[in-house]
Amino acid sequence: MHTYSLPTQHRAPTIAEWLAISAPAILFFVVMVLAALFALPARAAQAPIFVKPGEVRAGSLLLKTNQEGRYVGAPRVATDVDVTVSGPTARTRITQIFHNPTDGWVEAVYVYPLPEGSAVDTLKMVVGDRVVVGSIKERQAAKVIYEKAKEAGQKASLVEQERPNIFTNSVANIGPGETIVVQIEYQEPIRHIGNEYSLRIPLVVGPRYNGKPIAQTVDFTPGSGWGNSTNVPDRERIEPPVLDPRKQGKINPVQITVRVAAGFPLGELKSHHHAVKTEADGDARIVKLAEGPVPADRDFELTWKPAAQQAPSVGLFRERVAGSDYVLAYVTPPTGAATEDNRPREVILVVDNSGSMGGTSMVQAKASLIYALGRLKPTDRFNIVRFDDTLTVLFQDTVPADAEHIGQAKRYVDSLQAKGGTEMVPAMKAALTDPRGSDGKFLRQVVFLTDGAIGNEQQLFETITALRGRSRVFMVGIGSAPNSYLMTRASELGRGTFTHIGSTDQVETRMRSLFEKLESPAVTNLVAKFTVNGADVTPESLPDLYRGEPLVVAARVGSLSGELVITGTIGDQPWSVTLPLAGAAEGKGLSKVWARRKIDDTEVSRTTRTATPEAADAAILKLALEHSLVTRLTSLVAIDETPSRPAGTRLTRTEVPLNLPEGWDFDLVFGDSGNANENRPAVTPDGEPEQRRADQQKVRAQYAQLPIQKAAAPQAAQATPTTVRLPQTATDAELRLWFGLLLCLISLLLMGFGRGVVRLSR
Repeated sequence: MHTYSLPTQHRAPTIAEWLAISAPAILFFVVMVLAALFALPARAAQAPIFVKPGEVRAGSLLLKTNQEGRYVGAPRVATDVDVTVSGPTARTRITQIFHNPTDGWVEAVYVYPLPEGSAVDTLKMVVGDRVVVGSIKERQAAKVIYEKAKEAGQKASLVEQERPNIFTNSVANIGPGETIVVQIEYQEPIRHIGNEYSLRIPLVVGPRYNGKPIAQTVDFTPGSGWGNSTNVPDRERIEPPVLDPRKQGKINPVQITVRVAAGFPLGELKSHHHAVKTEADGDARIVKLAEGPVPADRDFELTWKPAAQQAPSVGLFRERVAGSDYVLAYVTPPTGAATEDNRPREVILVVDNSGSMGGTSMVQAKASLIYALGRLKPTDRFNIVRFDDTLTVLFQDTVPADAEHIGQAKRYVDSLQAKGGTEMVPAMKAALTDPRGSDGKFLRQVVFLTDGAIGNEQQLFETITALRGRSRVFMVGIGSAPNSYLMTRASELGRGTFTHIGSTDQVETRMRSLFEKLESPAVTNLVAKFTVNGADVTPESLPDLYRGEPLVVAARVGSLSGELVITGTIGDQPWSVTLPLAGAAEGKGLSKVWARRKIDDTEVSRTTRTATPEAADAAILKLALEHSLVTRLTSLVAIDETPSRPAGTRLTRTEVPLNLPEGWDFDLVFGDSGNANENRPAVTPDGEPEQRRADQQKVRAQYAQLPIQKAAAPQAAQATPTTVRLPQTATDAELRLWFGLLLCLISLLLMGFGRGVVRLSR
């Protein structure tokens, strides 16, 4: 027999009693949920959203992170270049279209080249239907304004000069899928030699080798006592990530339109590296790319000549701005005014065979050297200096240019191969070393062939200034995207000229032109004087001129009365020309050209130490602010007053990758790409930028890959090692997780409540 106990009758628990039983657990969970919810914005700001290549549903440019197999999207840039040539000057408007293909808010940083003599004076940012016009500020002040706007979620743009031919455009708070349009404008003088006028539009910044430290800058980590030394303190700012052209399609498309109104009847007009179509517009010509946009991977070069018998030898132009008159004068000395200088020459041929010279650049350099050797006379002496990150001098001293030595030199040139880094300063020192410095029997000339792909230009300039002696330095820029700032400044300091060879078919014509200059007497002792008082002339010290080169003088004058008188010596004969200022034609942008040239003069004075750094900087700052120009000390900044990025949302800083210049060999510049990125995540664990270097020995390639939709296994590779983090705004998974846990706990509490009811009812 079984005995059953009847349940004892008890009353049901009240709500207050249930809450008292459950209060500790409920309180604990509420605190945890609130803490998690408050932490969500911070965690979203810290945690990047990573994607796998297989998750990408459209063609995208991805940047490698420190998490294996994970990438983040990079912003994209398309560019439209519109140029108007008006006589001696050109006005260029560059429209950069930034697109954010990601789901997060980004700051895009785009490093791009401009002509080394460009006067950048205008910045506009288009936000929706609004146009925000930028203003010129001191560089640090502009940076502060930009950073404050960036933190406040406002759209902002900042244009900074890194070198006279390298600029950076930072655009903050580009929303998910959003496009921002930024325009910059600049003025520049047209270059001409003999009867050929030229316009060069640089389109890509070649990777810079930043070398072995010579004169170092030391940066200490605060509080640690330890630091890093570098001979290029701003190396991070001039080394954007670079694509490997073998693994991705090229990016950054560019559209170009040039309107040429030369002021005289045009003859031949030629694009040297791009297919173009030309149409007439009255006396002007309009030039456009024949096949539409092209990748930004090589400089655009356009030249034109006057019609037969129409070549001017003199040009004089004027402009009045803010109560001041500006004058720009061009004078080409006669080429037949003196007999040929028959003195024998001592020619030092210097060739860069570093990794960046690989591919077509090395072919052009070798062909140029062979041509140069063929132009030497038996009475001349010569030597060859070869350099990468090592240095070789072919002969112990200069040798006669006889058949035996020329043959030996040609065999040596034929054996050269591109590899290694670009240590240019030791090579320049070797070339300028002159054991017969007081010997006036020979004309000593240094012909330096390079692409100029270095970041420590200032050290090279100081070397030339200190060691040039009686030598004259003639720079030959090789390749599709040479460092024209280095070439022009080095030749100016070396009292020589700059020649650019952009393709193999230009070797003979341009080397012939160079050697005609080397073999002809220079126009020396040049002086330019205005008969009116108070003329501020640039350049202050007129350079020597070579065959076919014009003298270019810019001045701010008190009035346009009086004359400009130019005197000099051609060979051993005096020469002079007088230009009445009343005959000057109307010009455009001359005040900007004058101010930019004055700034360049002041930078040279700083290099040659004829002005103190403090005095030079004060003069540059005054000119830049007065004429609204971007310089080493000033920047343009544009701010949209309306915030667009929600508070607490993370902003990602990414650099726009660049194409490798056309004809360059990626492996020779960066090393074996298969191993280049193993130890270089684009996003570092602590979010701090690492030091970058285009150095084959260090094998630190910075590149990104462009997967295409049809690719079986799309990949993306490393870009800049700055912080590349996107806000975690694409999913609310974490919030849902907490609510799921809350529901689970409520279920447990309800179960416990039910059991409690049973127990209490027993």
